[in-house]
Amino acid sequence: MVTAWILYPTLVRCFSVSFLTCLAKDLPLDFGTFLDSMFTTTGSRGLYKAPLSKSLLLILNGLTVMLTLLPQYQEMFIYNLQAVIQQHQVWRLLCGRLVCLDVKDSFCSSLLIYNFRIFERRFGTRKFASFLLGTWCLSALMDFLLAQAFQFLFDHEVEELPAGLLAPVFSLFVPFYLSVPSMPVTQVLGHIHITNKSLVYIIGLQLLTSSPFMWLLALSGLISGGLYYSNVLWLQKILFVPMWMSWIGRYTVEPIFSSSQPNNETPLGMGATLDIQRQQRMDMLDQQLLLAQYNESRRNARHQPQAGLLQWTRLFPSLRHRGQNRPPVQPHPQAQTHPSTRPPLLDNSPIAEEQVALLVEMGFSRTDALEALRASNNDINMATNFLLQH
Repeated sequence: MVTAWILYPTLVRCFSVSFLTCLAKDLPLDFGTFLDSMFTTTGSRGLYKAPLSKSLLLILNGLTVMLTLLPQYQEMFIYNLQAVIQQHQVWRLLCGRLVCLDVKDSFCSSLLIYNFRIFERRFGTRKFASFLLGTWCLSALMDFLLAQAFQFLFDHEVEELPAGLLAPVFSLFVPFYLSVPSMPVTQVLGHIHITNKSLVYIIGLQLLTSSPFMWLLALSGLISGGLYYSNVLWLQKILFVPMWMSWIGRYTVEPIFSSSQPNNETPLGMGATLDIQRQQRMDMLDQQLLLAQYNESRRNARHQPQAGLLQWTRLFPSLRHRGQNRPPVQPHPQAQTHPSTRPPLLDNSPIAEEQVALLVEMGFSRTDALEALRASNNDINMATNFLLQH
């Protein structure tokens, strides 16, 4: 146990440095492929069209590593509520709520930001930045209100809270829970369902239990995210990133942190080994066969009883046997009398207009919605997940 407590911060620090190196050089290293294989809700395009997420990961984690190496400067980034109230150190609301002083908190929050980058792709960088800014401001007020309520109820003064961009990260769980569809992946003991969102919730739970008062920041973030997402009191029109600031960031910050569009025909960067190239080609083949495997697995699940054990090959798609990833075999024609009137495989059922309207309201075009519903055999959850990944 003592060895685990000693090695865990070292391993987390090594992973953080490797993650920063991968993001800075924009290389398709093993760690990036590992992240894409873990988060099945995010697709496998890395940080493409997510410059704000990439800048947060690079700058904030870089500052965390720097403060770990220079502990004499950590005093400036402590999130001390009593210092803000009694000594009027308002600058702590900025310094203490941006940079994590704990490497474990920085690592878990980085994984969550990497997963939540799908909202920047979906809503745009400006709306995503407005959501972070709005929840960051609201959570500052919520922190003081919850701390005062805790002191009134339990007669215990909350002096310090965990530092870092933690409350806005927790606030992103609100749109993640409400807008990202949940797809079953496997079952544990035949009763506990494992979905494509389970790992994200597990990482959030790990971050929640890392500090004694982390629950206060989590509650503050969830309340702030719910208020801003539901646009209570027109908060989205009050707390937002101005157009002029978005214009400045588009021509100054975005060119620095933007990632190139992934292309199958372009050669890989320096440091990419043959095994990584082979793994990436296999992942791309998995994306092409995603719909066919989903329909095939549903048919097989009706005929095969649950064994009561965790099916690891279904939980981690990157570990599947590649020989089994075959598209379903087209049935042979039974008669020669109607060779040209056979309908396509995925056009058997009509597309419900209500499902098309629902996808259009979520921000997708009508053409993409029709194609996704037709490809997923009119399955709304599968079509939504397919549109989020592409």
